[in-house]
Amino acid sequence: MNSRRAPILIFTYGNPSRGDDALGPAMFDLLGKWQQENCKEDEIELQTDFQLQIEHAMDLEGRKKILFVDASVSCAAPFECQRLQARQDDSFTTHAMSPSSVLAVYKQINHHQPPPAWLLTIRGYEFDLGLDMSEQARDNLRQAYQYILENYCK
Repeated sequence: MNSRRAPILIFTYGNPSRGDDALGPAMFDLLGKWQQENCKEDEIELQTDFQLQIEHAMDLEGRKKILFVDASVSCAAPFECQRLQARQDDSFTTHAMSPSSVLAVYKQINHHQPPPAWLLTIRGYEFDLGLDMSEQARDNLRQAYQYILENYCK
């Protein structure tokens, strides 16, 4: 394990094969390109996966700030960003976990509060298998990307 971790973790997730569910992985790609161009690997760590799992609680250790990024069928367009609290929910017993439940696992295994964390959900519209990302979702992605650059990538 790396003894010195980047203070900011941006964790994106979603399925690139399901239309607008690719918003999380697409954000990972955009931020990865930005990170390479700006040499920010020591300040920001980027991670991505199809879904959150219990093991991801270990990725939160040593962070000062965490941002989870996912697509949403129900958030307001273009995106919403909300502060998270550690809270065990029904996702705790499933394969895919909510960010709040991952924070609760962190709290349980470390016996202290997790780092401050937020969830940025990007409004998506089409989530069927095999679809490309919709143009509306691409517009929302661009706006969310600018928000992240302004608020997490200074």
